[in-house]
Amino acid sequence: MGSKIAIIGTGYVGLTTGACLSHLGHTVVCADVVPGKVESLSRGEVPILEAGLDELVHDGIRDGLLSFVLGAENAVGDAEFVFLCLPTPQGADGAADLSFIKEAAQQIGPYLQPETVVINKSTVPVGSAGEVAKKLERSDVHVVSNPEFLREGTAVDDFLNPDRVVIGADDRGAADRVAALYDKLPGEVLITDPASAETIKYASNAFLATKISFVNAMAAVCEEVGADVQDVVKGMGLDQRIGNRFLVPGPGWGGSCFPKDSHALVRIAENSGYQFGLLRQVIAVNEEQFGRVANKISRFARGSLEGKTIAVWGLTFKAATDDLRDSPSLNIINRLLEVGATVRAYDPAVEDASDVRLAGIEICGDPYEAASGADVLAVLTEWPEFKDLSFEKVGEVIGTKAVVDARNLLDRDAIKGLGFAYDGIGRS
Repeated sequence: MGSKIAIIGTGYVGLTTGACLSHLGHTVVCADVVPGKVESLSRGEVPILEAGLDELVHDGIRDGLLSFVLGAENAVGDAEFVFLCLPTPQGADGAADLSFIKEAAQQIGPYLQPETVVINKSTVPVGSAGEVAKKLERSDVHVVSNPEFLREGTAVDDFLNPDRVVIGADDRGAADRVAALYDKLPGEVLITDPASAETIKYASNAFLATKISFVNAMAAVCEEVGADVQDVVKGMGLDQRIGNRFLVPGPGWGGSCFPKDSHALVRIAENSGYQFGLLRQVIAVNEEQFGRVANKISRFARGSLEGKTIAVWGLTFKAATDDLRDSPSLNIINRLLEVGATVRAYDPAVEDASDVRLAGIEICGDPYEAASGADVLAVLTEWPEFKDLSFEKVGEVIGTKAVVDARNLLDRDAIKGLGFAYDGIGRS
């Protein structure tokens, strides 16, 4: 028999966690503060693009295992477990802002049953479990850290097929109870203290960001010495000590996690007396990469972008998601707009041109429309369907046959064979 679970927050992490836990047979009530969102979710309308999530939400509602309510206090009354899945945005100093989590903890404290386990699922700084416990003002409940390791676009699969489940608790009994929620899943369960669990999440994201920044820096070296980064990466990845995952050159890293978490870890380290110079450089290399891609586009536009039209394929920070948060594509586009370029863009997951983050960008209905009359075509998101487009047709509509492939996604030789000038990342 499943457990009774409350999820506070129905964003990317909360909705995925709730839907997957209901799929495992638990009874889940998800709470949010936006009435319209609660109503639409109750009808099974999922507001984010995430493979498999729609089906799990529909199934959970149909089976009576997943429901949505307005207000956290209305979700926790008979819950055995309460997951806090709330935003921890980056503050002005780079640190994570815990105000949403603290507010929720204070709100639900009076409504919890004794022995309830309150679980920090959000990415939170070291010491947050203690901060939540203070706000709960309940000595008869437990606070546990259980960080998420979900990749946008594959979040459902990541949840149901985890590499590991990390649980940080001062009370072993509470940790074992949380571990039991995941009994049906593969992957090793690591039970540790709250500070270590909280650090694991930050360390993991920082290390992955480091791998990407490293390979982008190596791509710059490859361009200077005439090497092909694709072959260099393959040679590196065959070393089992290194592996090939995340050794993928591109326009830089972004999204909802890496930028925020990297800056937060720098701040955590500083507050503890350690100057994390390595991670600072990882962040700096990433910022430099945005500029390098913008410069490639400028060079193909014959130096000045004033009055030039740039076609962009891809706006989201990665394929298989509709998330525009800290998108490398938007960072690069804004650099182009600042120097007078006109940008016409297409993304298969972006239809709402009213999003303020798209200000100044002409959103097109298909990739050929975006390319029409353009001085340069830039591929900035790795949507696989871009590989299958007809470059014969692109050649007929584009103003200048010039492509900057910031994802190394396209068939370089085939495109060059059609008379296009081509520049990738670490290869030309």
